[in-house]
Amino acid sequence: MAYRILTVLLLLSSLSFAGIVEDVRAALAQKDLATAESELRNYRDRHGVTPEYLEGMSWVARGLYSANVLDQAANYAKQTEALAQDQIKHQPLDSESHLPIALGAAIEVEAEVLNAQGQHDAAVALLKRSLATYHATSIRARLQKNLNLLALTGQTAPPLAVSEYLGPRPLPLSQMKGSPVLLFFWAHWCGDCKYEGPIISRLSLEFAPKGLKVEAPTQLYGYAAGGEDAKPKAELDYIQQVWQHYYAGLQSVAVPVSQANFGAYGASTTPTLVLINRQGRVSLYHPGLMQYDDLRAAIEKAM
Repeated sequence: MAYRILTVLLLLSSLSFAGIVEDVRAALAQKDLATAESELRNYRDRHGVTPEYLEGMSWVARGLYSANVLDQAANYAKQTEALAQDQIKHQPLDSESHLPIALGAAIEVEAEVLNAQGQHDAAVALLKRSLATYHATSIRARLQKNLNLLALTGQTAPPLAVSEYLGPRPLPLSQMKGSPVLLFFWAHWCGDCKYEGPIISRLSLEFAPKGLKVEAPTQLYGYAAGGEDAKPKAELDYIQQVWQHYYAGLQSVAVPVSQANFGAYGASTTPTLVLINRQGRVSLYHPGLMQYDDLRAAIEKAM
């Protein structure tokens, strides 16, 4: 009987810590850093350093950065990165889901802290080094996004791969020089993209007579409706259905389909909006939603 009771208690203990990431995030949402740190300590005492633990640490680093506690944020981020590097000595970074999230977030926070402390060049250098190291992993787009946030505005826009597409044939960016161009990076599963779509459509109609061009890059994710695994042809058909159903006002817009575009522009967040001026230089790089008035003002500036 005692053995059975002990077994049940151990099982309950394991279950109570199975959601360490969720527990940490819930504490941070209440601005309760002490509880978040306590949850992490208790988890580590029972389970050691696991990928889940490292993701929890990365959330604490993000919470501290958001609260402008920069030195502590940097310390948590550096600890997370060092422990993650220990882990990937024994398993590939992308062998499970928590480890790349933890490592990508840790490097992101380190760069954000450096930039906030006035060390812009050091932040850019850190991201460039990390990109060189992790170029062939899933965190490439996240690192590129953070590098782009610091350094892409004012630079020549990276070229787009346009050989595979939906809708009208897309033009290479080099052939659109002289016109402002709005790139709308979207994903078939993305609710925020569906919200942004009518805004893009309205602005496209408004500014097309003044020369604005719009293209809407997307990529394959390996699944379609309901998260079911899908081969490329089936997913492409599904993307076409989503595009026609939810983006009716953008059917004249070309949709290049390429993972390389998402990597080059760091579009790990969808939507990502990129505005390119008449000289072919990036005037706006914005991961996430933009409201009509804000995006309209940016387009007017680029015109």
